[in-house]
Amino acid sequence: MRDIAKKVVIINTGGTIAMRLDRATGSVQSSEDQPLHSVQSILQEHVSCEMMDLFHIPSPHMTLEMMLELSEVVQKVLDRDDIAGVVVTHGTDTLEETAYFLDLTVPGDKPVVVTGAMRSSNELGADGPLNLLQSIRVAGAEISRGRGTMVVFNDEIHAAREVTKTHTSNIAAFQSPEHGPIGFVTKKQVTFNQPANRGQVFSVLPMLSQKLNEIEIPILKVVTGMNPKWLQFLLYAHFDGVVLEAFGAGNVPPSIVPILSALIKRNTPVVMVSRCFNGQVQDIYGYEGGGKHLREIGVIFCNELNSQKARIKLIVLLSSGTSIAGIVSRFMESTSYL
Repeated sequence: MRDIAKKVVIINTGGTIAMRLDRATGSVQSSEDQPLHSVQSILQEHVSCEMMDLFHIPSPHMTLEMMLELSEVVQKVLDRDDIAGVVVTHGTDTLEETAYFLDLTVPGDKPVVVTGAMRSSNELGADGPLNLLQSIRVAGAEISRGRGTMVVFNDEIHAAREVTKTHTSNIAAFQSPEHGPIGFVTKKQVTFNQPANRGQVFSVLPMLSQKLNEIEIPILKVVTGMNPKWLQFLLYAHFDGVVLEAFGAGNVPPSIVPILSALIKRNTPVVMVSRCFNGQVQDIYGYEGGGKHLREIGVIFCNELNSQKARIKLIVLLSSGTSIAGIVSRFMESTSYL
C-alpha cells in the first residue's frame, strides 16, 4: 500500500540499471530512452516519487566533478520540505565511490540511498526494478533518518563507508566485509540492526570545486619483491597525496620506505590501508617497513575504508582546505557504529 505522506526523488545517472542487452551483438548498451521511466507507475503504488535524469553514463565514465554536481543536486532536493529522501541510480563499477562521496559531502539527516543493477533491464531476472523499489522504501522510511548515505542491493542495506563490490556478476555483489549489512528490507518493513550514525561531513571549497579532477592521488598496491624503481615517478611529479594498500596489519617492503619517507618530508600525505578485506592497520611491527616504523615516519593509518574510499576521503579533505594535521586527525577518528 502506498504511503502518501512520503515523497522520494529518484535521480538517475546511468549504469546497467538503465541499459539494455542487444541480443544481436550480445553487448549491454545504453539506450536512447530511460528504461526506469517505465516502472515509475509501479513505484508510485508504494511510495510517492518523482524521477529526474541527471546523467546517462556507464559508471567507469564518472568523474569527481560529476560526483560534486550530483552532490549539489541531491542537497537541493533534500532542502525541499516535501521530500523525505533521495535515491540515486548508478552503475555498479564505481557506485561505492560515488556513494561515499555523497556520504562525506551531503549534510543533514534525510536519507540518501544509492542503488543499481547487475543485470540490464531486458535480461531475464533483471534486478534493477526491485532494487529501485526497495531503495525508495528505505529512503522514504522515518527510521532511515540520520544514517547518511546508504547502498541498497538484494534486500540488504549497507553503509556507504563500509560497502564494496565483491563480485563481477552476482546480484548479491555488494557486501560490507567487516560489519555486514546495517539493515534489511522485507515485503512489509524496513529494519535496521544498528543505531543511526551520521558520520563525518565536509564542505568542498568553491575555489577547488571545479578542480577536483586535478587533485592527483594514486593508489599503490604493495606486492612481494616490490622494486623501488616502480615508484620513482612519485618523486619527479607533483602528487597531492598517496594511498598505500599495504600487507596485513600495515607493513611494506623495506625497499620502498625511503620513497614514502621522502614524500612525507614534502608534506605529501601518505594514507595507508590494508589489502585485507577484514581487520585494521596497526603499529605492531617494529622492523623496517613494519607498522610501528611507518607510524614513526608519518604514514597516516586508515581503518574501516578500502583504498578507493580512502582516496575519496583524502580528496574531499584536501578540497575542503584541511591541513595535514587535520587530515591525520580526521583519519584517526573512528567511523564505527558502536
